[in-house]
Amino acid sequence: MAGKDSPVPGRGAADLGWEKKLHRHLAMLESGNLNERWRAAEALGEMGDRRALQPLIRALDDEYVDVRWKAAKALGIIDEREPVLPLIRILDDESSWVRMGAAWALGKIGDPRAVEPLIMLFDDPKPRVRRMAAWALGRIGNPRAREPLVRLLGDTNRDVRLAARQALDDIGTEREIPSV
Repeated sequence: MAGKDSPVPGRGAADLGWEKKLHRHLAMLESGNLNERWRAAEALGEMGDRRALQPLIRALDDEYVDVRWKAAKALGIIDEREPVLPLIRILDDESSWVRMGAAWALGKIGDPRAVEPLIMLFDDPKPRVRRMAAWALGRIGNPRAREPLVRLLGDTNRDVRLAARQALDDIGTEREIPSV
């Protein structure tokens, strides 16, 4: 897991700076300013501190797409199992950017509970969402995704077909798969 616990006690000024930065970004995430909220979500992901998990999970319900998208990506960077179900829930967000960010995060986390919901994204109207779902399934590596990925090789979008092919290579298969 990439997430960090609180800094080690006794490290002095470095810990104080970290704590101030963390709390500043957590406060920004709750602010009324859209730009502050999405920037805070992004910064909290970069910090990787697991204490940001719950505030970032709450940010998945923000009224603004940019905040929801950045919060989803940040949760993938922190790489903990706790946000898996909230990320699965937003796979049906109205914004394709949020759906794509959630799929990316679920792929980074690698929890098998995301396999079926990610397969459902193969029907998404946006190629970038289908492509990210294929990538995520390749990262998770669950054999249950093989047959749906084989069907995705017939997608109308070349990038989606290539992502499906790569995911199949990542998962591995016992039979020959046609090239794309």
